[in-house]
Amino acid sequence: MKALAHFRTITKHKFLVMKHCFRIGLYKQGLLHDMSKYLPSEFLIGCKYYQGTRSPNNAEREVKGYSAAWLHHKGRNKHHFEYWTDYSLEQKGAALVGVKMPRKYVAEMLMDRIAASKVYNGSKYTDHDPLAYYQNGKTHYLLHPETADQLEKLLHVLDKHGEDVLFDFVKNRYLKKRCGLDRIHKPVRCDAVKHLI
Repeated sequence: MKALAHFRTITKHKFLVMKHCFRIGLYKQGLLHDMSKYLPSEFLIGCKYYQGTRSPNNAEREVKGYSAAWLHHKGRNKHHFEYWTDYSLEQKGAALVGVKMPRKYVAEMLMDRIAASKVYNGSKYTDHDPLAYYQNGKTHYLLHPETADQLEKLLHVLDKHGEDVLFDFVKNRYLKKRCGLDRIHKPVRCDAVKHLI
């Protein structure tokens, strides 16, 4: 029973991410998103620790002190900021640092966070949920400062202006590098934000 429920959850999530990625023009990433979750090394653990209201990785982590499924997953999926860590040659005393993520993976990470919030929160989902989840954990994220700034600003656009404005902005501005995010304040529509970027 848990296997079927887990399969449904990860497949629902995958299709939501795919739908969102297609809307912003990331077709290949949408199709290939999270395929490793169907491999035995991730899927079987996901079935064992499935709860339906949160990631089974957290349940596995509580039991073992780590998540083998997560260690496998993050090393194979570039939309996770944990993939983008490396040793620093410049920062003395910093063993590992976050590396700047390419924008296409920041955008996929954004779609992933939105879809995860929708799946786990169900009918209670609001456009504020992905931002709240990010803010709840950001103090311990090993994330490059520029990547963190971009992600948080994009989540604020979602929170204040909704999916349509966010997706339009990501597709037509952010991914085309027609803008940075250094001056985003209160965008109303994509064409209204371009002068701020």
